Amino acid sequence: MQSIEYKEGVVISATELKQNLGKYLDYIEEQNDVVISKNGNKIARLTPYVTDIEQYFTVRENALDYQYGGKKVSYEEFMEIYEKSTLRMELINGEIYLLASPNMGHQEILGGLYLVFSEYFKEKKCRVFLAPFDVHFRKKDIKEPDVMQPDILVACDVEGNVNVKGKYMGTPTLVVEILSESTRSKDMIDKLNTYRLSGVKEYWVIDPKQEKIMIYEFDNCEIDRFHVYGKEDVAHSIAFTGLSAEGKELFNVMR
Repeated sequence: MQSIEYKEGVVISATELKQNLGKYLDYIEEQNDVVISKNGNKIARLTPYVTDIEQYFTVRENALDYQYGGKKVSYEEFMEIYEKSTLRMELINGEIYLLASPNMGHQEILGGLYLVFSEYFKEKKCRVFLAPFDVHFRKKDIKEPDVMQPDILVACDVEGNVNVKGKYMGTPTLVVEILSESTRSKDMIDKLNTYRLSGVKEYWVIDPKQEKIMIYEFDNCEIDRFHVYGKEDVAHSIAFTGLSAEGKELFNVMR
């Protein structure tokens, strides 16, 4: 059985490892991972050696990634896993996604946008929240909710939608996601679909790479309007008159 390339290394059979151990030890020494499978199931992972302390956390994190990441579960199973874990994770279409730590650029944009939103909503009914903040999105005609952590959300229905554990169980009016290389497809496709079907009114997608702000307005679970703003533009909310963000202010933070 030949090896299968994937973005973090290769997947090989136990037989392949036995027959070519030296080859794969050299591959690992070059800072690559080797995942070992048996009867079609992944059973182990070999990783480059680092320091003893770093190795402990690397192995633990990678093991959890293989245990949970990409696994199909029910909403109830996810909540049981989530409540016992210290990791940040989301449930989208029955699949668990582990969330990586954001980079500096992401956090700079997030902070700047949060200040804009907080100033606008400071004397209004709606409240602004930052990730990590769980939201249980109930999609139209779909039984199992998604559980996600938008980078920023605006909730106008907090009253009456907080459970006994103090968790918000409503539907945000507006959500914001800041794209990264690892989340681009998920944010542009899967999350867009969830927000559209769950009753969110407006979705902002901030693209640091392209220096663009995309704003979607949803009506009756369909995309009603869509605008794209560049770095030199001022992006205007559709749902909230007067709420705006200057592209040059957001995208110049890391210059």
